[in-house]
Amino acid sequence: MSNLNTLIREKNIKALILDMDGVITRTATLHAEAWKKMCDAFLRQRSEQEGKSYEPFKFVEDYHEYVDGVPRLDGVRNFLWSRGISLPEGNANDEAGFDTVVSLGQMKNLYFMELLKQSGVEVFDDTVNWVRQQKENGMQVAIVSASKNCFDIVRRAGVESLFEARVDGLVAGELKLEGKPAPDIFLEAAKRLGVAPEEAAIFEDAWAGVAAGKTGGFGLVVGVDRGSNKELLEKHGADLVINNFTNE
Repeated sequence: MSNLNTLIREKNIKALILDMDGVITRTATLHAEAWKKMCDAFLRQRSEQEGKSYEPFKFVEDYHEYVDGVPRLDGVRNFLWSRGISLPEGNANDEAGFDTVVSLGQMKNLYFMELLKQSGVEVFDDTVNWVRQQKENGMQVAIVSASKNCFDIVRRAGVESLFEARVDGLVAGELKLEGKPAPDIFLEAAKRLGVAPEEAAIFEDAWAGVAAGKTGGFGLVVGVDRGSNKELLEKHGADLVINNFTNE
């Protein structure tokens, strides 16, 4: 860990801002499964209606490129764009279905909550142990997420006490913050911790989060690659890419 710890000391970092999915919790895989289930069901229905074939959701490429780390409805719009499909936006009261952007988003969330119920919430022990060690050294810590389920997930995982601040999809909605790759949620987290952006380090597994950290002028932007994302994280400006928080 000398590389990361040295950078934190050299840059006089006073606070850590960590994304939830894929950095703290092992929920990124569940999100990817839920996206695939929803997108493939939608594309099958669309193919039958139009007599035209669409390429199914690619578990790795489409997830990282279009939906990872961004607000849910942005993810839906990005995926539809990738397949050349246009749908009405719908409204907040739309139920889960395949007719509007909002209803597709609701369907994805339905699938995700089902998967979460089946598997429970697991955390990355390497992250949790490292963060605890940093907190003992006086570091402040915030959690960010595009998810509106962030608080429930963190509570289920039993790690809510790790964080002095939380800026998630619910907070972003209340404050009308733009989603990643805009830096809004990170800037709000730094504000809640009482630090300037240049005094905070961002930890992200999604390219959109890395891009947001760079745009926001944060002191250190660390990409967390759990298996297949290193190139994309580097491409969008990560200062450092790590595989885990123990054997870097």
